[in-house]
Amino acid sequence: MFIHGDLQIVHVLDDGDGATGVRDWSEGGQGDAMYDLATLTLEHEEHLYDVMAGYGVHIEIDVIRAYWSLRSLMEIRWSVSTATARRRRSHRVAVLNSLSGSS
Repeated sequence: MFIHGDLQIVHVLDDGDGATGVRDWSEGGQGDAMYDLATLTLEHEEHLYDVMAGYGVHIEIDVIRAYWSLRSLMEIRWSVSTATARRRRSHRVAVLNSLSGSS
């Protein structure tokens, strides 16, 4: 399947009544659609069921959670390697902790 690769709310075009398009396809390519859904809902778990309802097909929540973990780990690695965004790095650690049930 062709996916966006970095689907975030800032990439979704909206006319006030709903989504009208998606921009910034620089990371587009072949992949798993669940990765895009996980990226879109990362940090917004409260909207996961709304996204699932709108998507209209069976979605494995465990797959979404696995992609949340993967995306968080990738962003932590990037933050450390570029020495940027201490706050963001700590937030990603918090996301991983919440997924594992740690406090």
